[in-house]
Amino acid sequence: MVNFQVTKIRQRFFNNSLQNVKNEVRRELLRFDQLIKTGSEIAISVGSRGIDNLELVVKETVQYVKDKGAFPFIIPAMGSHGGATAEGQQTILTDYGITEEKMGAPVRATMEVVEIKNEISPNRLYMDKLAYASDGILMINKIKPHTDFRGKYESGLAKMSVIGLGKEKGANAIHKFGVYGLSQMLSGSAKQMFVTGKILGGIALIENAYDKTMLVRALLSEEILDKEPELLELAKKNRPTFPVENMDVLIIDRMGKNISGVGIDTNIIGRIKIYGQDEPENPSIKSIMVTDLTDESHGNAIGVGLADVITKKLKDKIDYFVTYTNVMTSSFFERGKLPIVAETDVEALELALRSCSYIKPGDERIIRLRDTLHLEELYVSNVILDEIKHQSNIEIVKSGVELLDRHGFFNSF
Repeated sequence: MVNFQVTKIRQRFFNNSLQNVKNEVRRELLRFDQLIKTGSEIAISVGSRGIDNLELVVKETVQYVKDKGAFPFIIPAMGSHGGATAEGQQTILTDYGITEEKMGAPVRATMEVVEIKNEISPNRLYMDKLAYASDGILMINKIKPHTDFRGKYESGLAKMSVIGLGKEKGANAIHKFGVYGLSQMLSGSAKQMFVTGKILGGIALIENAYDKTMLVRALLSEEILDKEPELLELAKKNRPTFPVENMDVLIIDRMGKNISGVGIDTNIIGRIKIYGQDEPENPSIKSIMVTDLTDESHGNAIGVGLADVITKKLKDKIDYFVTYTNVMTSSFFERGKLPIVAETDVEALELALRSCSYIKPGDERIIRLRDTLHLEELYVSNVILDEIKHQSNIEIVKSGVELLDRHGFFNSF
């Protein structure tokens, strides 16, 4: 049985986490003072991606609307996620702690939509029927690099206005144009959504390399298209990276929708797998193996096709209906293809190494991480350790760690 001694290291990134997120949210919400009218009904949209302090931000937004004498309710704004069902999307919110009991406002989920007039882009536009019937919408979303494309607007409020609030119909309408639709048509589509006057604005959140909130910014609807690009650039500058650019095998303990929109963050692993899109130059990873799917994903394994080898444990958690619904909406089928399946962790590692061609024993370049959200602590093989151990931002936590136990499974992280 193949096994390796590895070293646990800790990377030190620039830590600019907010010390008091609640105060920041409360201060930023004041920008909406003139828009929230007494007696009005306000929809608060929440997406399917895991966000640091999401419960706190949603709860503070709910309380703010109440304090203004208005009536808030929460809606899922997540396109086709959750199996493209109202129940599935509400379950995702429940997993994030977004419930009526905790938030103090009802959660209303529907897949029904109203079509929005679109005079700019060729795609049809839709909006959640309940949100459209409200007196105004406040969006909450994280600004980050997208896992599918590069553009002026990627993951954020503009995208939520078109795809998240558009539910399955809205997501399908723009995704059928492929990467071009996402990168070139998103701004015009968002502009049309804002012209309706239904969207009052949004709370933009940026997280740092530690996956912690570093910025809270309230944007009025008319500011989003102007301000979001600079927030995206800030998010890109603060994302985590590996300590080296070249690896033989990358071991990922878990993937999932709460970690990335495509389960595994393509910006971290340097793989996109979309026809017509150039692959990133780095990092360069010969083989990727993944061992588990998060419970919060509810079987949605979109992105599994980014791996080369997975374990049976992961395969057995896949809900193919939910996964394929998401994959077909995106139109990026490569991400839904099943990799080679191994019975155990050690078998998966052996297969991953085999795909790298011959490697002289002792020269294996291996990194193991918890998931693509968390790159602070890693396990690295000896060759990689020798390259990075003198770097000022690298701390050795524990040396001589056996990668696998005697049963052929990875030791606990």
